[in-house]
Amino acid sequence: MTAWEPIASETPETAEQGFSPAFEVMRARAEGEPPPTPLVFASPHSGRLYPPDMMAAARLAAQDLRGSEDAFVDDLIGGAPALGVCVIRARLARAYIDLNRDAWELDPAMFEDALPDFAQARTARVAAGLGAIARVAGEGRPIYARKLTFAEAKARIETAHRPYHDALDRLLAQARGAHGLAILVDWHSMPAAAARGHRARGGGPCDIVLGDRFGAACGPGLTALMEKTLEGLGYRVARNAPYAGGYTTEHYGRPSRRTHAIQVEINRALYMNETTREPAEGLARLKTDIESVTARLVQTDWTELL
Repeated sequence: MTAWEPIASETPETAEQGFSPAFEVMRARAEGEPPPTPLVFASPHSGRLYPPDMMAAARLAAQDLRGSEDAFVDDLIGGAPALGVCVIRARLARAYIDLNRDAWELDPAMFEDALPDFAQARTARVAAGLGAIARVAGEGRPIYARKLTFAEAKARIETAHRPYHDALDRLLAQARGAHGLAILVDWHSMPAAAARGHRARGGGPCDIVLGDRFGAACGPGLTALMEKTLEGLGYRVARNAPYAGGYTTEHYGRPSRRTHAIQVEINRALYMNETTREPAEGLARLKTDIESVTARLVQTDWTELL
């Protein structure tokens, strides 16, 4: 039997605030046994918790921040462990700390004190207000009523971002050790408006975008297999536009080092009402189809394909 296993660094401060653990892992094996497959699924943006320290500094209510969540994505991939796949999912909201960013991608304008020299203050994501700690929510609305301190940012990184990536790195290392390679699938959702703006292969707005950093993050066989399987289920698939893969795909995707990573973006209109943020009728079908894709990945002989 599999169960969600809380894995995170817990401090008196995080325990008092009531949001530890920052993420959870579901293992597809008994503790101490090697993973049965080289597959690791991740859902870094499905967290729903908005800690009190954040909300005390915010000008927006939690409901106003939920548009940045990848709602229900962790549920969509929840059947993967029963098929032999390890899954890691965030519990803290993306607006609190974005696990698909470099930890030190921070906007100096958000802080009352100077950032250290190693902070990455000039990236395109920071300029858009969407660094590791977001400056804005939907429609460009500022999240905070005051400037933060660097100490606050560092606490979020040390209690959430760093432990999450340490755990993900261990899962991938265990997969490589047991199978000679690791395959990371990073699951996300995209607004319907973004999907409508890009055409899938064969025409029509895309249902799913596969991001492999234009072939740099994984062997071509992985992208081709996922594309073929999804299209066989009736989905319109695009590659690398509008999303080629974020920090996770770029950081971990090292085919030459036996780690392959791909990002999957799912059109939210397939399974939820974006206005009410309630699940729609398509959720059950999509979950079943994702389990079919997972089963296909599990059955693949990767030594021949990658």
